[in-house]
Amino acid sequence: MEHVLLSVHVLASIVFVGGSAVAVSLFPRYAPIAVAVPAGTGGADSVGADSEGAEPEVRNRAVAVALHRVTGGYAAFGLIVPLAGIALATLQGRMGEIWITVSMLLTAVAGGLLATQIHPRQREALRAPGDGRALRTLSMLAGVYNLAWAVVVIIMIVRPGSGR
Repeated sequence: MEHVLLSVHVLASIVFVGGSAVAVSLFPRYAPIAVAVPAGTGGADSVGADSEGAEPEVRNRAVAVALHRVTGGYAAFGLIVPLAGIALATLQGRMGEIWITVSMLLTAVAGGLLATQIHPRQREALRAPGDGRALRTLSMLAGVYNLAWAVVVIIMIVRPGSGR
């Protein structure tokens, strides 16, 4: 049973947490912004080059909508990850170990950030595009979300205080 739970835990982490991490990170790039687009730059779905002459950044509402759906859907299916992890830790008698506790806390932080900040801000960005400042904040939140998951992965590998 341990092998099944571990397999479910790891596969769900890769597919659902990884998928939501990618979607959260890409959303700000594609989300629409409300700015005037100079004539001849590709219409309403693109923004011209910035003042430093960088390549134009493509905005595509359909892609942003798809990323928003992936964020929410994969996050919901991602609940399998902590459930399988808790079941596995309980089966192994490791629930009291510090690395499990810290991982659970970081998972709760990441899930809370996604549910209370990232997903609602994505929805708002789709509903009422702004000037891009909100998307910069969303990018920062995506970074914190992904950092939390990166730390969880490191803790799962290193297992500090596990005695093994």
